[in-house]
Amino acid sequence: MLGTCMLIGDGILTPAISVLSAMDGLRAPFPSVSKSLVEALSAVVLFVLFLLQKFGTSRVSFLFSPIMGAWTLSTPLVGIYSIIHHYPSIFKALSPHYIIRFFWRNGKEGWLMLSGTILCITGSEALFADLGHFNRSSIQIAFLFTIYPSLVLTYAGETAYLIKNPNDHKDAFYKSIPKIVYWPIFIIATSAATVASQSLISATFSVIKQSVVLGYFPRVKVVHTSSNKEGEVYSPEVNYILMVFCVGVILIFGDGQDIGNAFGVVVSLVMLITTILLTLVMIIIWRTPPWLVAMYFFIFFTMEGVYVSAVLTKIPEGGWIPFAISFILAFIMFGWYYGRQRKIEYELTHRIDMERLGVLLSDPSVRRVPGLCFFYTNIQNGLTPILGHYVKNMRSLHKVTIFTTLRYILVPKVAPQERIAVKQLSPKGVYACVIQYGYADSLNLEGDDFVSQVTDSLRVHIENCSCCLDSDPSQVQEEISELREAKMAGVIHIRGKARFHVGKNSSLFDRYTLALYEVLHNNCRSALPALGVPLPQRLEVGMFYEA
Repeated sequence: MLGTCMLIGDGILTPAISVLSAMDGLRAPFPSVSKSLVEALSAVVLFVLFLLQKFGTSRVSFLFSPIMGAWTLSTPLVGIYSIIHHYPSIFKALSPHYIIRFFWRNGKEGWLMLSGTILCITGSEALFADLGHFNRSSIQIAFLFTIYPSLVLTYAGETAYLIKNPNDHKDAFYKSIPKIVYWPIFIIATSAATVASQSLISATFSVIKQSVVLGYFPRVKVVHTSSNKEGEVYSPEVNYILMVFCVGVILIFGDGQDIGNAFGVVVSLVMLITTILLTLVMIIIWRTPPWLVAMYFFIFFTMEGVYVSAVLTKIPEGGWIPFAISFILAFIMFGWYYGRQRKIEYELTHRIDMERLGVLLSDPSVRRVPGLCFFYTNIQNGLTPILGHYVKNMRSLHKVTIFTTLRYILVPKVAPQERIAVKQLSPKGVYACVIQYGYADSLNLEGDDFVSQVTDSLRVHIENCSCCLDSDPSQVQEEISELREAKMAGVIHIRGKARFHVGKNSSLFDRYTLALYEVLHNNCRSALPALGVPLPQRLEVGMFYEA
């Protein structure tokens, strides 16, 4: 959960620092451009970027691919120019000999400088999210043959420039660009920085979607923007919350130094936590040979641990920002998880079996009233305890009552013949129903199509059972007729304690009884108008309850 919170924080900080650092290039040719103007322009660019998210990763990446291609080709050319013009022998810096000498000579200061170099590898912590959108070989080919050589040449060119111009270390990239190509490179770099934010935004959508499925995050709307890629998701609420936080970070912490320190902390911690979790996966799930696990863990944990130890020294200088974001998110996630666990424990402890249901319905004061009622529950071995509260307070149960369980499956669409499974329970007119749906299926639980699909499946089930058990045809027709009449009388949906939805075709009886339930349960007089029921001049609950 800490890794999840840090990754969401990464999704806030990456767009902010990427766009802010790119737009800062305006100040090189125009020193008079104020810092506030750069921040305002960065906020506008981010606003447009988040508005594009609703079109889905495939369409957005198709739009962005030419930009990334131009960046991958143009910045190495600038790097090669700087290498030739300033320091042709720069590639000897790739030798491990020099980094050993560097740490030997600088000691503690060299270790602290690692907190700045971590920014050179940011983005790689989100590679897992790319696997939801692209296959592994495409990512490997793109990285090894385009991105990695491009980065090496770009950084080598900047370093060659800095050897001759050491005082320009704050904005070496833009100052190393030849004036004749400055503006084309600025436009490409700014566009590419905006695009670079896409990977972390997509990663945030993916990780929140997975957290929702696992019950660790409040339910948010998740839209699958692809019919054949399960990982390609978009969440409107999350998108706009990210946008507000990103713009807020820029406007509040406009100093790129503070955001950079926060960025380094969150990236290094996400990498370290990922290494620990992947080690557990290798041991427990993949059954990888111990020597291979040990070798992987030692190399990556040591390397990332050194980086983490260096960036943690930056906590007072902006590094506290991701911890603050993570604390808020962790509070939400732990609270949601705790509440769901308590709810599940309560339902399992107080679930109602068929014998108990028979006792409830045998009470002379409990009537079977016209209509169709859906109870939604996660319990498959027994009935939801909400049923007991409902019958106790309403003194009635609808003639056709369906206990519905929703089951999410990792396929695009569930075949119509496999979507709904029903079975008849022992009391007459009481059924259990399991509805399976894929990530590309649209599921409107309160729509007429949904009700029709369930009732059609029930009718088919009743007819099939009659063929298998040699039931009396008149009884079968009576049961089907009751189902049809119940649907015509009105449909209500009960999802939880005092949470109802009354169908538009529901009878006045259903509307009044549900309004009464609200009055009795919540002492809420405003429930009647809210349910579209005219409020009587004088409401005596006792008399109304008797009626």
